[in-house]
Amino acid sequence: MKTLKTLLLLLSAFLCGHSTPSVCQTTPPPAEATGGARPSYKEWPKAAARYDDSFFHTEEAARIGENVLFYQLTSGGWPKNIYIPAQLSPEERQTAAQEKNDVRRGTIDNHATTTEITYLSRLYNATRDARFREGALHGIAYLLKAQYPNGGWPQFYPGATGYHAQITFNDNAMVNVLNLLRQVSLKEQPYTYVPDSIAVLSRKAFEKGIDCILRCQVKQKGRLTVWCAQHDRNTLAPCKARAYELPSLSGAESVGITLLLMSLPRPSAEVSRAIEGAVEWFRTSAITGLKRENFVNADGLTDYRMVRSSNAPRVWARFYETETNLPFFCGRDGIRRYDVSEIEHERRNGYSWYSNAGEKVLRQYEKWRVTQQP
Repeated sequence: MKTLKTLLLLLSAFLCGHSTPSVCQTTPPPAEATGGARPSYKEWPKAAARYDDSFFHTEEAARIGENVLFYQLTSGGWPKNIYIPAQLSPEERQTAAQEKNDVRRGTIDNHATTTEITYLSRLYNATRDARFREGALHGIAYLLKAQYPNGGWPQFYPGATGYHAQITFNDNAMVNVLNLLRQVSLKEQPYTYVPDSIAVLSRKAFEKGIDCILRCQVKQKGRLTVWCAQHDRNTLAPCKARAYELPSLSGAESVGITLLLMSLPRPSAEVSRAIEGAVEWFRTSAITGLKRENFVNADGLTDYRMVRSSNAPRVWARFYETETNLPFFCGRDGIRRYDVSEIEHERRNGYSWYSNAGEKVLRQYEKWRVTQQP
């Protein structure tokens, strides 16, 4: 006799039009149905990216689509840090309705807005429900309006202040926008429905964004390097965000930017120089002989330290000094330190200070270089 779990999987596969349950991507069941905790807001962009085309023909996809429309602000953007597939309580619906006109909450941070535009576009293609199309177009218009004349995007729009108003590469925010607008401009799936006028505007916005990236690239003694997580919206210089995010060269955000530049067909000489400079920086800024060692500290908390190891794979720090190229770390006190063990436990474990993402750049560069051969 089949277990209840197996039966549910078979039913899910049937609804998706598949004979094999594993190929149907669905949302986690809502907490109200399982008795468990609601999934983290971080799971929404991940889930939305996993859905296959057949999912968008299901009732569950349409239900989520209604939530996407419900959370869309009157500005056309979306707020961040919401698990949109959730079964909403009456209180949650009332709160969201009251906040709909608070357009200052619209953002491109944490994959907000770009995730929802893509979801609505795919849902429209499956259902031909014009409401989903209009919601997606309203979101695209929001992105176009939010762009600065110099080509950059703020983290929040409109009415952003402080670091929220700066040009934001942090967590790939601007790169996500540019990738979406490039697809829109080419009318690639799922944006085949987009009017030609919007495609043309998206192409112009994309080109301005690339130009902004090139002008933001930091130089050290005349040599092109990489980028900061955020740049001043007026001067384009690296600038500070939160207390622990000081002006720096980013070993994390610069990965997505460099990969975006390498994806451009027929790159200009300026783009090629930018790529070569960034790749050289990744080569020379890699950290070797250092690996992460986890342990439980005296307070019984999970912690880690970086220890010497002769066979450790190379890694890159999140932040490097713009002048000296030294890796540094920073706690909520805003004081620069040069050993991750010297900052408080909460920041050390609540932020990605090291990663191996630079390997993506170096691997892709080898492929890119071949395509540039005459």
